[in-house]
Amino acid sequence: MLPEYTVLTVLGMIAVVVLELFVVRSGVFRKLAYWIALGICLSFQILVDGWLTKLSNPIVIYNPDMMLGIRFPWDIPIEDFGFGWAMLTLTIMVWQALKNRRARRIQEVAVDVTG
Repeated sequence: MLPEYTVLTVLGMIAVVVLELFVVRSGVFRKLAYWIALGICLSFQILVDGWLTKLSNPIVIYNPDMMLGIRFPWDIPIEDFGFGWAMLTLTIMVWQALKNRRARRIQEVAVDVTG
């Protein structure tokens, strides 16, 4: 049996990349601000997720049959990073796409007004 959490995490990551490259096209992967945001979120994810999943006194317990079993750093399941990346990236993509659309509309109005 395939580890369900692992498979769903990988599928989620692939779906986000495909959405960005072929549908949304927000350009977030080319923006320094995106990579800085990822770094900031990752640092907090390590702190919080490490506390929540520590094997010595876990608050969140995973079914070991549903994941690879690789835990790093501390006791964080490696799948949590892919899942977190997919959620954060999808949110930033949508936000940036809406911002881009608004900027295009403002530019179109400005062009219409000026002639």
